Amino acid sequence: MPLVDAAREVRECAYAPYSRFKVGAAVRGASGRIYQGCNVENVAYPEGTCAEAGAIALMVASGETELIEVAVIADSPSPVPPCGGCRQKLAEFGRADTPVLLATTGGVTLATTIGELLPGRFDISHMSGVE
Repeated sequence: MPLVDAAREVRECAYAPYSRFKVGAAVRGASGRIYQGCNVENVAYPEGTCAEAGAIALMVASGETELIEVAVIADSPSPVPPCGGCRQKLAEFGRADTPVLLATTGGVTLATTIGELLPGRFDISHMSGVE
């Protein structure tokens, strides 16, 4: 299944009663397995979960810690990029050259990479000397 189709499928499961803005995400682990996530809102807005974070959590819970491809889809006029926090989460588990496909439900797409979404990312190299 193409990754964007997996994201499109799980988007329908999003819990978005407040914004009505459903987002679906799918990541492909190094094993080739696809992990899906959708946004889950909460009446206390900061307590919600982004689709990308959900997909990453499922990947890690399944025993994988490396993603090799990402797709995110939403019903918007143009492709929606991940929020800043999710960009850092993607960077934790993917390389700078990991492909990211952003899509709309209407078929508009934007191909990018984790490195393009988060230049100058914070990573383990910044923590050298920390014990």
